Amino acid sequence: MPLPPAMSQRAREFTGPPVPARPAATVVLLRPHADTFQVYVLRRASTMVFGGLYAFPGGTVDPSDRPDTIRADWPGRLGVPTGEAHAVVGAAARELFEETGILLAGSLAEPDHTATATDGVDWETDRAAVQRRELTMTELLARRGMRLRDDLLLPWARWITPDFEPKRFDTWFFVALLPEAQTTRDVSGEADRTAWITIEDTAGLPMLPPTRRTLDQLAACRTIPDVVAASAHRDAATPLNPRVEVTPDGQVTLHIP
Repeated sequence: MPLPPAMSQRAREFTGPPVPARPAATVVLLRPHADTFQVYVLRRASTMVFGGLYAFPGGTVDPSDRPDTIRADWPGRLGVPTGEAHAVVGAAARELFEETGILLAGSLAEPDHTATATDGVDWETDRAAVQRRELTMTELLARRGMRLRDDLLLPWARWITPDFEPKRFDTWFFVALLPEAQTTRDVSGEADRTAWITIEDTAGLPMLPPTRRTLDQLAACRTIPDVVAASAHRDAATPLNPRVEVTPDGQVTLHIP
């Protein structure tokens, strides 16, 4: 896969050693559309890392990301010890809430349900407080008598940024279905465009290789039930670390495992 010019230049100039990769999480949010589904994408603002590229909601793990979980198999599914696995799951849910207003949580009294509309003034106040790190997701859920619905997060893949990049991430990709009665909102301040779009219509949009590869994989799933079935067989524990080849004539190619 060829790289954008700026990334190619960094690859040519890289002499090492690579900086450590920070743990991160991203969520591919889906909703039904006709006989298939749409994905939620956002274009990172020019002031952000990877500005101008389309991506999914997500970000780095925060020290406060230590939620109680429903699923007990996260360490095995994500390939890291329990504490680290729960932190990644917590980051996925928190970043989704911060960037879209979507909350994967439900009442303790109704564990099989998810929260209804989360776009009221009180919810927006709490979302902004979480984003400013004045309130943790654990505190928010406890105060509202809710628990995280981490069973709605489907692990999909794990990607590590190539060695030549000055900012590197060890990112777990999850898939989630938009909860009924909730609506996405462009509230993070980190994007200059958001859209619900079919995978076919993402062709030509500028994206990093992991984003594009994820969409290519999802394209093989015609319906949301197909995605859910496929997720059970996905390996989100083994990191994919793309290899860069610089030829003598200066051409740069990214080889994806």
